[in-house]
Amino acid sequence: MLEILGLIVMANAIPVLLSRLVGSHANWPLDLGIKLGQQPLLGPSKTWRGLVGSLTLTPLPALLLGLSLWDGLVIASMAMLGDVLGSFSKRRLKIAPSDMAPGLDQIPESLLPTLAMKHSLAMSWGDVLIMVLLFIFIELLLSRLGFMLRIRKRPY
Repeated sequence: MLEILGLIVMANAIPVLLSRLVGSHANWPLDLGIKLGQQPLLGPSKTWRGLVGSLTLTPLPALLLGLSLWDGLVIASMAMLGDVLGSFSKRRLKIAPSDMAPGLDQIPESLLPTLAMKHSLAMSWGDVLIMVLLFIFIELLLSRLGFMLRIRKRPY
């Protein structure tokens, strides 16, 4: 379970790290600037660079953790889908991009990859709940640390 948790954290951290490493290079919005009503579909913080980076880089450490490249790709895909669904929901609630929405910022991006791996790892529903709760704690901790190290712009 810890391997999966580590990969979920990594899949979600890669877009943030890439943003800091390459600045605005290849910073194309995933939603192509499309609006739904007055709100952006996703917002400018969801980029093709982050999506492609997560999908390409997350599977590599999966091999080191005894999982397959496919497992790593599934985890990254589901984490990014959860992140996109969270952003879509935040825009509908009129929450600005990168503003904090506790739970909405962490649950979809940890729950979806955990559910995707539940069967193959013989995880119980209790294990799924523990994974999501651990991710929330780790994500909030790493976000605070990332802010202190000037990797993140906001300290939540």
